[in-house]
Amino acid sequence: MPELSTILNGQPRQDLAAAQPSVLIATRHGQSTANVEFQLAESTGALSVPISCRDADIPLSMHGQAQAQAFGRWWAELPSCDRPRAVWCSPYVRAAETARIAIAQAAGLGSVPVGLPVRYDERLRDRELGVLEMLTAAAIEKHHPEEAARRRKMGELYYRPPGGESWSDVALRVRDCLRDLCAEEAERPVLLVAHDNVVLMLRYVLDRLTEAELVALEAVHNCSASLWRSQHGRLRAELWNGVGHLRD
Repeated sequence: MPELSTILNGQPRQDLAAAQPSVLIATRHGQSTANVEFQLAESTGALSVPISCRDADIPLSMHGQAQAQAFGRWWAELPSCDRPRAVWCSPYVRAAETARIAIAQAAGLGSVPVGLPVRYDERLRDRELGVLEMLTAAAIEKHHPEEAARRRKMGELYYRPPGGESWSDVALRVRDCLRDLCAEEAERPVLLVAHDNVVLMLRYVLDRLTEAELVALEAVHNCSASLWRSQHGRLRAELWNGVGHLRD
């Protein structure tokens, strides 16, 4: 089970409808090939990355595949009443691959039914960055200095790049998706497989964070585990961004 530093204490602050999952687990996809390229670009100050496909088509790296397997093993070790029996997933390739690998790993350990269906929902797609799509930080500063300045002024929650989305835009579609998920998956454990900003906005929505609390959170790790449990009509956070299962 997760280390104490990732356990959240304290009462959540959102009143939820009676219909809701018994447990809601969320994870970010495993490391993608783009994650690798952008990490390298940030460390070297590069102006471009060697990626030519659509954002939606970026696959997992080999390390990302191993992370998805580790998440599947973590899933298999949960108490039987907490093991997800429904999966909602972003339609992007890296998320779909993560869900498929994790399900296969858990099923191979006899913890979930073989062929567990996955529901793909476009509301769980990654944040769209418009004109800044696939640009490194250095490239944004060089080619779009006015956008870099506007981003610093407005803050991450409200900054919307031309043709893209702000964090708050993502929060709106996360709220909408949650309404359907709660209605359709009432009283059973559910897994949500998505992207860093989607998982971050899930935390923002469920725990009603302030802007300051939101921006103070650390980045959502690839294949981390976050868990909310239904208690007294609320989804109470028990685990946030846990990565203990990835350390091996």
